[in-house]
Amino acid sequence: MRGESKRGESKRGASKRGESTSEPSARVSPPRPSDASPVDGRTRRRLETRERVRQAAFELFVRDGFERTTTSAIAQRAGVAAGTIFLHAPDKADLLFLVMHDRLEAVVEERARDLPDGPLLDRLMHLFDGLFRMYGEYPGLAADFVRHLPGADGPNARRVSTLTLAYLHRLAMLVVDAQRRGEVAHDVDLLTCSRNLFGLYFVALLTWLSGHVTLEGALVPTLRDSLALQIRGLRA
Repeated sequence: MRGESKRGESKRGASKRGESTSEPSARVSPPRPSDASPVDGRTRRRLETRERVRQAAFELFVRDGFERTTTSAIAQRAGVAAGTIFLHAPDKADLLFLVMHDRLEAVVEERARDLPDGPLLDRLMHLFDGLFRMYGEYPGLAADFVRHLPGADGPNARRVSTLTLAYLHRLAMLVVDAQRRGEVAHDVDLLTCSRNLFGLYFVALLTWLSGHVTLEGALVPTLRDSLALQIRGLRA
């Protein structure tokens, strides 16, 4: 799951992951910092640097726009050497995918946890609505992301592609549930079906990002009516 145009920004909280810690064993004391292996320390520092780079890129992309932001400005804001940026992304576009991957992953997990029971249409709209709300917070960033993703092959772009495949699997599992309830025919090909559903979502997204409808109009009636028509064709 582009240009701040007339489409209104829709606030959707995209609050991200909380960190959990486990209680140390009563018999084993937690290691002191000096006990940590060099590899663990390097890994931790690399992850901390990655987060600084990701946050700096996000802030500058939002404030100045993707095209006007330079990798040197991102490095300066993150407090790292210019060359360090390329340890986390080979180019500026892949920095955008680094930013968007974490935001997409967070909203997908959030909506999956709160998935309601009910008809397939309502469940699909719940998932897709989360993506729209996330994109609606920063339409310019969303437009840049969708424009640069096709054909991208950097490591963070590949992570986004992996996330998209996992999302298609989630959609397929919703169809499986609908088959068990008798809402969808049992001979429906799950992969084809999930691709069709995602395609309808993506067309609605592009319709909004192009400024032809508002965000709310892209969801209802555009996306909801398209999904409803698709589901009618899936019935036994």
